[in-house]
Amino acid sequence: MTAPAIACSGVRVRFGDFTALSDVSLAVAPGRTLALIGPNGAGKTTLLNALSGRLALASGRVQLQGRDITSAPIHARARLGLGRSFQIINIFPEMTVLENLRLGAQPMAFGLQPFWRGVRAWPGLEARAREVAALVGLEDALEQPAAVLSHGRQRAVELGLALMADPPVLLLDEPLAGVGQAELQATTALIERVRQGRTVLLVEHNMDVVMRVSDEVVVMMAGEILTRGTPEAVRADARVRRAYLGDAHAQEAAHA
Repeated sequence: MTAPAIACSGVRVRFGDFTALSDVSLAVAPGRTLALIGPNGAGKTTLLNALSGRLALASGRVQLQGRDITSAPIHARARLGLGRSFQIINIFPEMTVLENLRLGAQPMAFGLQPFWRGVRAWPGLEARAREVAALVGLEDALEQPAAVLSHGRQRAVELGLALMADPPVLLLDEPLAGVGQAELQATTALIERVRQGRTVLLVEHNMDVVMRVSDEVVVMMAGEILTRGTPEAVRADARVRRAYLGDAHAQEAAHA
């Protein structure tokens, strides 16, 4: 039996007396895209932080492709194939797109770069940066500072950084946050491209996009999992409509 691409069991995260995650267990099969939805404070980003090693667990275990990574630091999880993007854009605005992407590849290329050799001495880094730029639609902006790009294209830079090591598992935290209506379609298409051949755990508030790109949806409430199912099943679940999706989706499901 094939091991889940990423899984957790009995995960609990506490901030002082507050329990942010309570006994969360989740497994995502290889090649699947699973969306986490729920109201603000439900624990979605906290779960991504727990999986990626940014938060210590009060209890529970985390596995990546069958390997226990509960105690592994962030950089070790990245080397083992776990990529991550963030709700707040996390790039180097004064650097060009090419420099951003090339820098993102360096930790995977060598543990400690020899100080006497410039980055241009490693042509494989630039080749990979150009390959990823083409994947995320930035091949025409390689020499532009990231700061001058639109918000949607800055999102593409950040996603490119997460893809530089070609991770088989990718955690995306609100990749559409701040993206305007004019760039929404292009950014959604980008998400659909990069999920091909990967396992993706996605946190996103845009329900139309969630229903379009996800194989499964998990609904979280108050640090726990409320339900899990196909996008169609979750959309039709009365509990979900009441708790999160709202009347518009309730009416749509009722007339489907």
